[in-house]
Amino acid sequence: MQKGLRYDFFYGMLGAHLGHSHAANEVTMAEPQLLVHHKTDNVGVVVVEGLRAGSKMLGVVIEDNSDFQLTAKDDVPIGHKVALGDLAEGDTIVKYGQDIGRMVKSAKKGDHIHTHNLKTKRW
Repeated sequence: MQKGLRYDFFYGMLGAHLGHSHAANEVTMAEPQLLVHHKTDNVGVVVVEGLRAGSKMLGVVIEDNSDFQLTAKDDVPIGHKVALGDLAEGDTIVKYGQDIGRMVKSAKKGDHIHTHNLKTKRW
């Protein structure tokens, strides 16, 4: 798929999850709070402001438009990551289907992932 078409496809799928449709009788879905770019990712990105610990999130995997539920264990700012499963110190973190760093402190499913527990492997 060409890059431009991929983005159009992505926004079309996200629109379906947001309930945007031109069909009068289409059932709308809840707005996702967490996006996962690739099926192999082990973190998702929070896409809403004010996400609080205990929030039940709707997560959407962009690659195949699947969805899932996950409970946030911490307050997580928009744009920050959440663990999709338990992560141990030294584990490689995958986002966009790419290695983005390693865990320097373990985290449980639903925990906030950021610079306090994730570091680049470059230095």
